[in-house]
Amino acid sequence: MATDSAEPRLRSPTGRLVAVLAGAAAASYWTFMSPYSQALGTFPYRPQTDDPVVALTFDDGPNDPHTSRLADLLAERGVLATFFAVGTCVERHPETARRLLHDGHVLGSHSYSHTPRRCVGRRRLEEEIGRNDEVFSHHLGLRPALYRPPWLFRTGALFEVARERSLQLVSGEFAHVLEVFQPSPERLAGRAAAKARPGSVLIFHDGREAKGGDRANTVAAVGRLVDRLSSGGYRFTTVDRLLGVSPYLEPAG
Repeated sequence: MATDSAEPRLRSPTGRLVAVLAGAAAASYWTFMSPYSQALGTFPYRPQTDDPVVALTFDDGPNDPHTSRLADLLAERGVLATFFAVGTCVERHPETARRLLHDGHVLGSHSYSHTPRRCVGRRRLEEEIGRNDEVFSHHLGLRPALYRPPWLFRTGALFEVARERSLQLVSGEFAHVLEVFQPSPERLAGRAAAKARPGSVLIFHDGREAKGGDRANTVAAVGRLVDRLSSGGYRFTTVDRLLGVSPYLEPAG
């Protein structure tokens, strides 16, 4: 008699092992990297509000010419945003970072090197965050209070370090999961607009890790998104204002 061949495969030792490994991988991703998980501690991604306001955020910069073009676009539309900057990029483009501050944008910390192996243990986390503080202090005269971990990767050690340093951890929602491949501006803007809700913190990238990279489609998409959301009654704010916290700690020096 004929039987369904899929059922025996799923019940085999290999099938069970694959299912267990897939479940473990999904659980690990949810715990350590999901934008939405609060399993290890508070990691705000969309504060509760009925106010039609959205926070645009940009990771992995500054990265010229794209960050400067993005700043031009936002200035033309009177929009303020939050830039989670990488220390090595600030060292490469200090004038761009200072321009962002001058325009009224908020700069948060996104680690010094954006290196995977330096985002796990407590000692390396402290070094990454501390060194980035030094870069911000030297080039910008301030110490950031907002911190977004690279790839949103967090461990219990990160929450301990954040508490000790009085840092506000920040998550968000990726504007488009394939932004790294730079889909068309229309696709980027359309997906981001579909995700927008009152209180949304939308994640874009003005760089790629700490290595620069082409972000022309992101810049164009942000212009389309701002125009679309504005016509729908949305306003724009920075993450610190959305969360009701200070963007910076004590002045440098």
